[in-house]
Amino acid sequence: MPKKTKTSPEIPENHIIEQPITNTLEINFMPYAMSVIVSRAIPEIDGFKPAHRKLLYTMYKMGLLSAGASSGGGRRIKSADIVGQTMRLNPHGDGPIYETMVRLTRGNDSLIHPFIDSKGNFGKHHSRDMAYAASRYTEARLDDICREVFKDIDKGVVDMVDNYNATMLEPALLPTTFPNLLVTPNQGIAVGMASTVCSFNLKEVCNTAIAWLKNPKCDIIKTLLAPDFSTGGELIFVPEDMANIYKTGRGSFKLRARYRFDAKNNCIEIFEIPYTTTLEAIIDKIVTLVKSGKIRDITDVRDETDLQGLKIAIDIKKSANHEQLMHRLFSLTTLQDSFSCNFNFLVNGSPKVMGIAEILEEWTIFRVSCIKRQLAHDIKKKSEKLHLLEGLAKILIDIDKAIKIIRDTPKESQVIPNLMDGFKITQPQADFIAEIKLRHLNREHLTNRIAERKSLEDELAELDAIHGSDEKIRQVIITQLKDIAKKYGRPRRTEIVEASEAPTPSEADFIDDYNLKLFLTAHNYIKKISHASLRAADTQYLKEDDHILQALEATNRDELLLFTNQCNVYKVKVYDLPDCKASALGDYITNLCEMAAGEKAIYLATAKDYSGFMLFAFTNGKVAKVQFNAYATKTNRRKLVNAYSGRAPLTEMHWIPEDVDLYLQRGEDKAMLINASLIPTNTSKQSGGVTVFTLRKNTELTAMRPVSNENGNLDYYRTDKIPTAGHFLQKQLHLEGE
Repeated sequence: MPKKTKTSPEIPENHIIEQPITNTLEINFMPYAMSVIVSRAIPEIDGFKPAHRKLLYTMYKMGLLSAGASSGGGRRIKSADIVGQTMRLNPHGDGPIYETMVRLTRGNDSLIHPFIDSKGNFGKHHSRDMAYAASRYTEARLDDICREVFKDIDKGVVDMVDNYNATMLEPALLPTTFPNLLVTPNQGIAVGMASTVCSFNLKEVCNTAIAWLKNPKCDIIKTLLAPDFSTGGELIFVPEDMANIYKTGRGSFKLRARYRFDAKNNCIEIFEIPYTTTLEAIIDKIVTLVKSGKIRDITDVRDETDLQGLKIAIDIKKSANHEQLMHRLFSLTTLQDSFSCNFNFLVNGSPKVMGIAEILEEWTIFRVSCIKRQLAHDIKKKSEKLHLLEGLAKILIDIDKAIKIIRDTPKESQVIPNLMDGFKITQPQADFIAEIKLRHLNREHLTNRIAERKSLEDELAELDAIHGSDEKIRQVIITQLKDIAKKYGRPRRTEIVEASEAPTPSEADFIDDYNLKLFLTAHNYIKKISHASLRAADTQYLKEDDHILQALEATNRDELLLFTNQCNVYKVKVYDLPDCKASALGDYITNLCEMAAGEKAIYLATAKDYSGFMLFAFTNGKVAKVQFNAYATKTNRRKLVNAYSGRAPLTEMHWIPEDVDLYLQRGEDKAMLINASLIPTNTSKQSGGVTVFTLRKNTELTAMRPVSNENGNLDYYRTDKIPTAGHFLQKQLHLEGE
């Protein structure tokens, strides 16, 4: 009978095992997050991400730095071969590896100092649609600057670690002899953090590092002028913002395109654009702005990029001001763009946001370590060589004895021990002597070799002195930086423009300014018609039983105030109103201003500088004179309540630029003419005014309007005091315009 064994009870299919969410995150999510941070997205102190490092090291081991690329030497091999070899270190597939390679090439123009000398189509950083060719069509080799990237790597200056399957070793870092983390731009998004690093000019970086090594309290901004990008353009320099970036490692600055104006063809040619955008994005945005009517001065835009470089051609109207148009394009497109900095690097495996001085400090610590390891390697090798030469000196005393020992030894295995006993030398020295060719066992050759001991001893003494002094190691770094700046330094590509030389245009500069006429109708419609359109057709089309309440001259840059029958004022930019023709009904103000039910506009006024006065006449015979600047607001408020007094019914309102004559009428029997200076000015919009017309029972003020009395036909009604009962109407006297 088979023995019974304990079995675990079967778990039902729909059974849910509860566990703390913190455990799930720790077991499943945290390893992934740390892998992305440490092994993928964030660059390290050598300025490279792991993908960059694996690719470049593979190319180095393939011998693609064997001859100077700048001198035309060396060999290029198919990119597909490089990608395939890199997969021994990078298991993420050939696609991502080749994309990484494309960005590092000279042909792509992503870097001021590319690490790969390329042949073939590798696309362009400034183009979104220019695709790079497949890896089987392109060729590459390491660029000359990689000599500084791999300098002394075979001397054990950096740690070597296992690759992903422990079949070969790769460097944990590359021993870059210059602060590459400031020269090569990088962008990476990890889990919960990101890194965005702009590029700087190599010569400026080297000079800054030298100045910092000599004096850590130096003013960095004097030598590191500003970021520099492969696409050129202009950098709007704000000293305070740049100083903050240098200090904290965070902040932003503005980049804008460079252009020239071809007056002969009336064409703007853009030949450098910000690093953060593409020419297709710029062209698409310009086309959208033209189609929407926001820009009217552009007749055509096209991509004229060729072998000479990038060029966006913009044809404009002859009447257009090209400088004003470019300011508008800077504001509305990515021809001017911001670059946000986040100098986040991995230092000893931990992410750290650093300013420039701290970056230089960490890089210096790294370089000092590399140089010490290189010196230790050289000291070891030279000490071993000196040890061998000292053994050689001992046999020089009696060469014949050495030959006799070797000749008389019956077994080969006894040669080394016999030499060690005969000359009291060590095994390495005996091995070295035993391997000397017979032709070299002459006194001249041996004497010349032994003479090397003096120079070796001097070299060892010098190496020991450097190895034991951090100050001397720093001097070595300074010497290397000077050589790099001299050999690889290039002029700036991105021009620095002071903020004062690149003024930000006002909103009004972006608005087309032209004369127009506004019409307000009784059914609460408003029509905005340009003078050019009115000249073509001036017969106004209105709804049945509608009529025009007011016609007002204005310009497109004016601010419009709409006074309503509920004591409110709505403020609208005239340019926000769509143009229409005389044959159109216009815009319904209730919807335009989101008015309440039953609310209607009854008067229009335009404001440029809010000068002048508003006059409000009420049926009770009072008139209020309010300074027009009482309606000016600092914020973009669209509605002002209690814009005028509602204590008595309103007869009329008018805007006047200064104190003018006013004609007022009571019913059909009396009128008066006064100057507005007689009415006291109020700063309160809700003022009920002062009594101007003395009214009798069952009478009211029925009219008030500004007049020009050049012919003196209204002087009969003039009075110099208020309030007054006015003068009886005379039929032969009439108001101008009636």
